Amino acid sequence: MLCRQVPKCNSFWTFFAWGPYDRSLRRIRTQKERLGVSWSLLQRNGSGTLLRRRAYGILVAEIRDLLSNWTLGKAKIAMNRRDFVQRSLAAGAVSLSGEAASAYAMKAKGQPAEAPVPNRKETWRGVNLGSWLVLEKWITPRVFAGTAAGDEYTLCKTLGKAKATARLKQHRETWITAEDFKWIAARGLNAVRLPVGYWVLEENPPFITGRETLDWAFRTAKAHGLGVLLDMHGAPGSQNGNDHSGRAGALGWHTSPQNIAHTLRVVDDLAAHCKGFDNFLGFELLNEPHWDVPIDILKRYYLEGYQRVRKHVGKERTAVVIHDGFRPQAWANFMQEPQYSNVLLDTHLYQCYTEGDRKNDIFAHVEIAGLERKRQLDKMQQQLPGIVGEWSCALDPQSLRGVKGFKEEAAIRAYGSAQLISYETTQGWFFWTYKTEGGGGWSFRDCVKHGSLPDQYRSKPATG
Repeated sequence: MLCRQVPKCNSFWTFFAWGPYDRSLRRIRTQKERLGVSWSLLQRNGSGTLLRRRAYGILVAEIRDLLSNWTLGKAKIAMNRRDFVQRSLAAGAVSLSGEAASAYAMKAKGQPAEAPVPNRKETWRGVNLGSWLVLEKWITPRVFAGTAAGDEYTLCKTLGKAKATARLKQHRETWITAEDFKWIAARGLNAVRLPVGYWVLEENPPFITGRETLDWAFRTAKAHGLGVLLDMHGAPGSQNGNDHSGRAGALGWHTSPQNIAHTLRVVDDLAAHCKGFDNFLGFELLNEPHWDVPIDILKRYYLEGYQRVRKHVGKERTAVVIHDGFRPQAWANFMQEPQYSNVLLDTHLYQCYTEGDRKNDIFAHVEIAGLERKRQLDKMQQQLPGIVGEWSCALDPQSLRGVKGFKEEAAIRAYGSAQLISYETTQGWFFWTYKTEGGGGWSFRDCVKHGSLPDQYRSKPATG
């Protein structure tokens, strides 16, 4: 990943502050049985100000009733720390507000919300479903157990088709379940980014196809009110040479016209296959093409890929997303309205990979996340509307040197909060990743569990 050092700016602290978490209230929000009736009333009457206030008043009364009977002992939350990738550090975030009151209302039990209608006004807030349909060993090492394989290609080749099919079937049915989609929706998120490889629909040995899992993901996301951003994470020949493209090693995607033509055929097939899902939020044409991929080749691919998608799904329904190829300012006058519509530019932002990242202390990291990232995104979005398709709360342990106890908890929350302040200025964001076997700052679920990230991302209703 490309990360840049930024001079310190002491003025950052003049606008940035955070408040303590109300853990008891956070736990109370999960009591659906007690609050379901009022949530439903609030949702049904969300368009009427007087009725909305009455419904909200009933809800507040029920919350007060719960508070009066709440045992402090039950409200305690353990704040355990884990290491990045085994000692990665989790970070915190701010509460989000500013959209319609009806977006905050939860559906009554057994009545899932409708999937969001893709548009340019609604902020996408979501997580990546990493290492599910495209494996990454550091996220799910257990699926690689008993082999020396470091990527999905090698794993499938080592095991052979029969054993690989059985192992991946078990993994795909257990790594992400209906309960996971339910949990994501209950946090107030409205979307997931779903990485897939070029083998998901068609036979490309030794890979194992994943059509059933793909369809199940769309249906289950819909049942829980979640849109799906489909992400071409692995392309023939590998667009970046990394394991998360399906096969680590050579960077060969752009050197072969056959690889590019194959990828476009897969894009066409996927768009045709997924057009029947009305929660098809967007299609990202290629994940993280390496900076060595010539920009003219990448742009030609994006132009053709756009046409393949639009052949099956209209501009009002589904966005076409292009990754910046680690060149966020290279897209001026590209794919502009009105010829190209509902095109979004994706960038991925991390602060844990470079030597400069390791040398920066937490104050520098917060300043970069809250100031430099905002300026970078503002400039990028002068070209096209943008999203942050990947980010995390992971920092190198050196960045927290000398920061212990309460200061550490405040620091990691501040880092996450600064990122969200910046990313909320875009069309949307997706945390990488939803969960990992090791937990820590790469795992959204682990961050929420330990109180380093909030567990609610809905906009709060106005009370005045």
